[in-house]
Amino acid sequence: RTALGDRAPTAIVFPNDMQDVAYEAPARKHGTVHSGVGFAYPKVVPYEADLRRAAEVLNAGEKVAILVGAGALQATDEVIAAADRLQAGAAKALLGKAALPDDLAWVTGSIGLLGTEPSWDLMTGCDTLLMIGSAFPYSEFLPKEGQARGVQIDIQPTMLGLRYPMEVNLTGDSAETLRALLPLLDQKSDRSWRDRIETNVASWWKTLEDRAMVAAHPVNPQRVVWELSPRVPERAIVTSDSGSCANWYARDLKVRRGMMCSLSGGLASMGAAVPYAIAGKFAHPDRPVIALVGDGAMQMNNMAELITVAKYHERWANRTFVVCVFNNQDLNQVTWEQRVMQGDPRFVASQSIPDVPYHRFAELIGLRGIFVDDPERLGAAWDEALASPVPVVLEVKTDPEVPPLPPHITFDQAKSFASALWKGDPEQSHMIADTARQVLSAVLPSGGDKT
Repeated sequence: RTALGDRAPTAIVFPNDMQDVAYEAPARKHGTVHSGVGFAYPKVVPYEADLRRAAEVLNAGEKVAILVGAGALQATDEVIAAADRLQAGAAKALLGKAALPDDLAWVTGSIGLLGTEPSWDLMTGCDTLLMIGSAFPYSEFLPKEGQARGVQIDIQPTMLGLRYPMEVNLTGDSAETLRALLPLLDQKSDRSWRDRIETNVASWWKTLEDRAMVAAHPVNPQRVVWELSPRVPERAIVTSDSGSCANWYARDLKVRRGMMCSLSGGLASMGAAVPYAIAGKFAHPDRPVIALVGDGAMQMNNMAELITVAKYHERWANRTFVVCVFNNQDLNQVTWEQRVMQGDPRFVASQSIPDVPYHRFAELIGLRGIFVDDPERLGAAWDEALASPVPVVLEVKTDPEVPPLPPHITFDQAKSFASALWKGDPEQSHMIADTARQVLSAVLPSGGDKT
């Protein structure tokens, strides 16, 4: 009775030399917890009157901006239809990166500190904001209060009106709500706003290419992702860790239809890229998977996660699994935050990290390792890694002095950066030669050299 607890046998019989144990169900107790199998999401759509109020706001707008987040990942076609109806541009929160493909000329890319100039211009120039499935928290990158009328769609009522004073809040599934809203939206004929957006987007992609091709010591980290972008296999899953690599993931990676992307967007915690990639591979073993990781996060826990990859990779239908490590021996995002936000020079004691041969560690556990310290070899290295029949660690020796610039640099931030130089940053000569130009040009009256 001790071993079986409440399910101890109450009668034992032995017919035909076979032992049968008859159990009596225990009495039902107060406070028990039960579970069922299966869950189906309900269809959640706002009332008709609320949809009409939202349509009135959107139809009245002349410069409509859309912001999509993770809640719009399953509403790509509906968002595109609404944007075309409203002649709007669309920015993407990081967790909504795969909600819209970047080959659409009016998609401005990411928003926020890791965002793009076109997204900044979109939000500062609009007169109407439509937010879909996003909890984007940085209100300073949204329109100024009173500048724009607002409509928000979210399945979670607690998210409505939280980031911006919305005029109409719609509780509902993004795709279902947009389908119900679309017949109420007028087709706008004036393309001047969208033309402006498309011009900004085209110019921005050229700026990113120019920045990626700037010489560095030894490899420009922007170029790592720029060279990957056209090579990403169809239906690939791409994950990113937190840190400066997330900047290049956010800006330089062009997402296509069918791709999936993720990172630690809510917590911005280090160490997520390889665990997320492994989870993606187990959930979708037929999809190629690529993880972008900084060396700080790699040392913290991602190296250990490679052992999991080595153990299970033979089970995967598609063997393409690439971990790209940005080895710059620096906790780079924090270094640049200290320089630009606080005016402090790089503090070597906390920021410098050991140089580890990550590609050789991969080889030790039966994976493939590739090392690149020449930018001209990047393209071929990506081709080799993506064609490998076994998982690959692609280690790139990148330059820590390439700045992860925010989309809009204030004069105070430029002053802080200059202050860091004045105080004697350990990499002062390097930055003056290769980096200060990018930071300071953003606030020059002439607009400066955007590269």
